[in-house]
Amino acid sequence: MSSILVVGASRGLGNELMKEFAKKPETTVVATSRSEKSENSSGNIKWISGIDVASESGGSKLAADSKSSGPFDVVIITAGYFGTESFDEPDWDGEIQMYTTSAIGPVFLVHHLVKAGLVAKGAKIILVSSESGSITLRHESEGGGNYGHHASKAALNMVGKLLSLDLKEKGIAVGIIHPGFMRTEMTKGVGFDKFWEDGGAVHPTEAAVSLMEFIEGFDLEMTGQYWAPRGPRDIGTAEAVLGKGLPTPLQLPW
Repeated sequence: MSSILVVGASRGLGNELMKEFAKKPETTVVATSRSEKSENSSGNIKWISGIDVASESGGSKLAADSKSSGPFDVVIITAGYFGTESFDEPDWDGEIQMYTTSAIGPVFLVHHLVKAGLVAKGAKIILVSSESGSITLRHESEGGGNYGHHASKAALNMVGKLLSLDLKEKGIAVGIIHPGFMRTEMTKGVGFDKFWEDGGAVHPTEAAVSLMEFIEGFDLEMTGQYWAPRGPRDIGTAEAVLGKGLPTPLQLPW
């Protein structure tokens, strides 16, 4: 019996991960939502509501509410926020929300879960980042802008690397993942649906399956690394920056 925690499971990738993991009868899935409205737990899925990654109390509340469900073998933090910006119109509040959700909240979630004994030795913590957090992959063909989005993901990558150093002696592996360009309400909401076809965007179910397959083979030897399980196919700058003939999965440059 394995126990999986998916933080941010009410929609998008998190929701598909929850459903795909729950197809395995020997697996218990604990899923969180930010809403205070209780979701209906059923079968091998248990919902915990009111978990706001961007709140200082999010980590302690999650640890308290999941005490009877751990220790977890896999913890996946998928919660995110994407606000668009340009040089002419930067967004102060939006950047604060992006940094808090992407790079500050996960530190406190992991801290409280580990301190409460809710992450098993040999467990895997997966931080869902994005190729947009790679400084190396930024290219003049894209231009600038979207400062908070890119920089908060770069900050999350650093957080993942540092957590991997802190948790290695505990036998806990930390992975930083670009799950793929997806056809979600989040990407549609910022107008990126116009890039879905040319950018090779996939349904979150496809991305979830690819990520689950990657997690199977992910171990302590790979802790602290930054990966694209689906390879370079949806990373528009990959060939221009890294060259052709890139492998899948692809280890991404910082």
